[in-house]
Amino acid sequence: MRFGLFVPQGWRLDLVGIAPEDQWAVMNGVAQHADAGPWESLWVYDHFHTVPEPTDEATHEAWSLMSAFAASTSRVRLGQMCTSMGYRNPAYLAKVAATVDLISGGRVEMGIGGGWYEHEWRAYGYGFPTAGERLGRLDEGVQIMMQAWTTGTATLDGRYYQVDGALVRPLPLQHGGIPLWIAGGGEKVTLKIAAKYAQYTNFDGTLEGFTHKSSILRGHCSAVGTDFDAIVRSANYNVAIGSTEAEVEERLRALEARMTDYVGAEKAAGALSAFRNLPGVGTPEQIVENLTALQKEGLAYGIFYFPEAAYDRTGIEMFEREVIPALG
Repeated sequence: MRFGLFVPQGWRLDLVGIAPEDQWAVMNGVAQHADAGPWESLWVYDHFHTVPEPTDEATHEAWSLMSAFAASTSRVRLGQMCTSMGYRNPAYLAKVAATVDLISGGRVEMGIGGGWYEHEWRAYGYGFPTAGERLGRLDEGVQIMMQAWTTGTATLDGRYYQVDGALVRPLPLQHGGIPLWIAGGGEKVTLKIAAKYAQYTNFDGTLEGFTHKSSILRGHCSAVGTDFDAIVRSANYNVAIGSTEAEVEERLRALEARMTDYVGAEKAAGALSAFRNLPGVGTPEQIVENLTALQKEGLAYGIFYFPEAAYDRTGIEMFEREVIPALG
C-alpha cells in the first residue's frame, strides 16, 4: 500500500488557536515532516469555508499551497483531494498545475471532482449548478487538461467550456502529463468519467463501500474499453490512533472539545461520526487489520488525515512506526 498525508490547512478547523502569522510555519512543518518520512505524498483540500459550518477561521487556498509546497519540499508528491472543477476555468487550472509541476520538479497530482459544498459555491458567486452540470463540467474540463498537458494547447467547443487554442507552455515535466485522480463515488456518472480518464480513483473507504464502488468501476471500464487493473484505487481515512482504546477515545474527545468552541456541541459531536467505527480509528493493530482487509479488495493507496497534526505529531509518528511498515 502507498501512503499520503493530509496537511492541516484550516478547512476542518485544524488550525484554530494558531495565530495567522504562524500558520504557514505550522503547515510547512507538517509538509517537511512528510518529505523526510515514509509518506509518498502530501495533500490538501480545495475549499474556501470551514466545516462543519462556515466560520471566520482560516481556510488556506489549495493551489497557493501547492505552489508553496512545491518550493519548500524536495521529494514528496503533491496532491489535492480534491480540486473542484467549477472553481477555476480548466484551461487556467491546467496552466497553474503545469507551472506548479515545473516548480516541484515533476511531483504534482491532479485530484479533481465535481464539487459539493453549496455554501461556498454561492458565497463566491459560482451559483450552484445541478449535479448533472457539475459532472458535465468535470468531464469537459478533464478533456481540456489532458489536451493541454500532452500537446501544449487545448481546443474544445463544449456544452460548458469553450476554449480555442489555449496555450499551456511549458508542458508539465511529467511524461504524458499530470496524473489524474477522479474523486467521487457517483455510480452512473463520476465512476464512468473515472473509467474513461483516470489513473487513480478515490471513493468510499469502508470495506463494503469500497468493494461495491470497485465493482461499479469495473463495469464502466468494461463498457468504455479501458483497463480496470491499470487504475489505482484509493480512499481517504480520518485517523485517531492510540496504543489503547482509551487513548483513542482521548484523541476523539480532544477533537470534539476543540471544535465545540467554534461550531457548538451538537455539530462537534456530529463531526465525530466521520471517525467512529471507521477503518482509520483504533489501536495500530486494529487499523492494520482494517486496512489489510481493504488491501485484499484492491485498495492500493490510502490518504490519511490526523486532526491534531498542527498541535501534536505523536499520532502521526505512531502510525509511521506501527502501521506503515505492516502494510507498505
